[in-house]
Amino acid sequence: MTEQIAVFGSAFNPPTQGHASVLAQLNHFDQVLLVPSYKHAWGKAMAPYDTRCAWVRTFIDDVALSNLTLCQREASLGAEGDPVTTFMLLSALQQDYPEAALTFVVGPDNLVKFGQFANSDEILARWSVLGMPEKVVVRSTHIRERLQQGLPISELTTPNVAAQLTDSAFRAY
Repeated sequence: MTEQIAVFGSAFNPPTQGHASVLAQLNHFDQVLLVPSYKHAWGKAMAPYDTRCAWVRTFIDDVALSNLTLCQREASLGAEGDPVTTFMLLSALQQDYPEAALTFVVGPDNLVKFGQFANSDEILARWSVLGMPEKVVVRSTHIRERLQQGLPISELTTPNVAAQLTDSAFRAY
C-alpha cells in the first residue's frame, strides 16, 4: 500500500490554533509534513527560520497527533537565497519519498489564488491538492499584534508555544 503523505506548508509565524484545527482533519494521512517557509515566495517578513522551526517542534508536541513531522526540506532548497516555490518543494519531496502519494494541503486563502503559484498546472497534474478550511480561524498576525499590545495569546496558539512567545527571549521577533 502506498504511503499517503500530506504536505502542509506555512510560514508558521507563529503556529496557531487555526493550524491545529486543520491538522486534526488530516488524521487519515500516514504522515503530515509541517513545512515552515524558508523564504516566503511572495516576500513576506517572518521570524528567523530556526525560531519558527523551534515553534513548530513545540507545536507538534502540544498538538500530540502521531502523524505530524517537522520537515525542513525548504532550508536546503533555499540555501542560495532564492524563494522556494511549492513546485520546487513537492518535486524535492517526491524524490525523498519516491513511493509515496503526496497531497499538498492549502487553506482557502491560498486556494483561491492557486493559479498564481509557480507551475500550478503541473502541480495539479502530478500531485493532489486538498483545500482545507480552518475550523478555528486564527491568523498568526493576530498573535503578533496581541504580543505587541501586551495582550494574552493563550487561546490563539498551543500552551507551550504561547509560553515561548511570551518569554522575553521571543518578544523581539
